[in-house]
Amino acid sequence: MKACASCGRLYPDDAGFCPVDGTPLTSATQVPVQSDADDPRIGQLFCDRYQMRRVVADGGMGRVYEALDMQERRNVALKILHADVARDEVSVERFKREFEVSRTLPHQHIVEVLGFQPTHDGTYALIMEFLYGEELRNTLKREAVLAPARLVRMLSQAALALDAAHAMKLVHRDLKPDNLFLCQTREGDIVKVLDFGSVKDKGESAKKLTVLGTTIGSPFYMAPEQAQGLDTLDHRADVWALAAIAYECMTAHVPFAGSNGPSILLEILTKDPRPPSEVGRGQKYPIPPTLDPVMTHAFKKMQALRTPSVGAFADEVAAAYGLEGSHTVWATTPETDIAALIDAKMPALMQTKVAAPAGPSDASDSFFGESQSLGAEAGGAAPMPPPSSMLPDLAVAGIPKSNPNWLLFALIGGGLLVVIVVLLLVLH
Repeated sequence: MKACASCGRLYPDDAGFCPVDGTPLTSATQVPVQSDADDPRIGQLFCDRYQMRRVVADGGMGRVYEALDMQERRNVALKILHADVARDEVSVERFKREFEVSRTLPHQHIVEVLGFQPTHDGTYALIMEFLYGEELRNTLKREAVLAPARLVRMLSQAALALDAAHAMKLVHRDLKPDNLFLCQTREGDIVKVLDFGSVKDKGESAKKLTVLGTTIGSPFYMAPEQAQGLDTLDHRADVWALAAIAYECMTAHVPFAGSNGPSILLEILTKDPRPPSEVGRGQKYPIPPTLDPVMTHAFKKMQALRTPSVGAFADEVAAAYGLEGSHTVWATTPETDIAALIDAKMPALMQTKVAAPAGPSDASDSFFGESQSLGAEAGGAAPMPPPSSMLPDLAVAGIPKSNPNWLLFALIGGGLLVVIVVLLLVLH
């Protein structure tokens, strides 16, 4: 490994200059580590192996360092829990779970987790591969939106990783722009999915860390069933979250907004987002109306009606941009090639007429009812009738079944009140 004497960053042996400040690089072992008065860990040897070089990021749970692995002669990232967080058994167990889950998911689009160890200063460290690039969150802060080709490639690679996790009955539960890392290459981004610490294991022998009714995840990207803390949550919650990320990448706006956690979750449970082609009008990259029904499908409040997998969602987005083929192809296609194909189709796509919503709210998608505000389903299919299994057996309580609408509204109102109270208790 080589190192920059100015900023302390580590680089492969074939690197010549630090791209950050232009300083010539020398052998990492010959570059002294500059001490940091604010962080005594810098310069120390952790776990008898990792020389701490610099702070990379800081968050509510812990701090991330770049370190030199003295045994393997490579740079790694060490995520170390804050001391107060390390005293919480559940937080430590989730931290350990990130290691255990990632170890069972070796995948080119999931960050490689190398180890989990206690530290000499009373906390715990997660050792991971060091990634060059930035989180999608930082990209959006700088650029606001992504180019269509970049978005298609990103979703395709994320789908490969998540479908592999879902095949093992593992639900990420905390997908957001902060947990998609973009490693830039000449052919386009290489996506790495981060942080499986909030994963839900749907396997029969899974260890349960979440109390029923507890919400985990970022409110802006949370599916209705996740917002309510329902145990029925499955891989389709990740479909919703990835769709929310895609919506933000297209429009520069989250699909469900609010001033605080409860207000955001209320929007998710009771409202439908505006069509992306309408919200993103005037943005740097045009959004064809063909994307509106794709988002309608992904934002179905009932899991059974939602896009069935993240791979299927990536395919629908690609098709809405005029691409033919599977996400398995677009994940490895150079971004410039994808862009050329999309640019050729875009004029016709922008003229496409999408069928207007037909009829009132679809009662079959009824967390709290959903108007088809994002456009009708492909093919103009009529709304499905509500399955009888969704309605309570009112005759048992001595109430006639002939007109249960008033009771349904009462149940909805009461359920909404309970959800808001629970969320206020959890989030405050």
